Amino acid sequence: MTRSEFDDIRAFLADEATHAGDLLRIARTLIDDLEHARLREAVLRTHYLRLLTAARATVAADALGAPDPLAFVKHELGERGQLPEDGEAAQRILSDARTAAALLECLESATPQRPRGVRLHRRCVTMRRTLPR
Repeated sequence: MTRSEFDDIRAFLADEATHAGDLLRIARTLIDDLEHARLREAVLRTHYLRLLTAARATVAADALGAPDPLAFVKHELGERGQLPEDGEAAQRILSDARTAAALLECLESATPQRPRGVRLHRRCVTMRRTLPR
């Protein structure tokens, strides 16, 4: 759920003209959204743990001098359809990884700057969620 959706819901809840039935519908929608988010998080955690396990097994296999230490990572990436298919794709992936590392380094070394002046609040409207009237 986006920040603007939260703002819209807060404004709707604060409106004195909001009826109890409308609040119940919002509560049900929010519970559904929360359940969906928890399920999505569980799936992502599972994928992360599988990839982490494959990476650790690859490093361990390399340390032991296994003939194909990358087999674990290759298998996991293959299961997700993420293996590079040709030389061009591999070059693009390496380029993306270098760019991401450079951006991460810039983010870590940059000092956060506080916004100056008056902060204007803009009301964002989203197309994904509509509130009952």
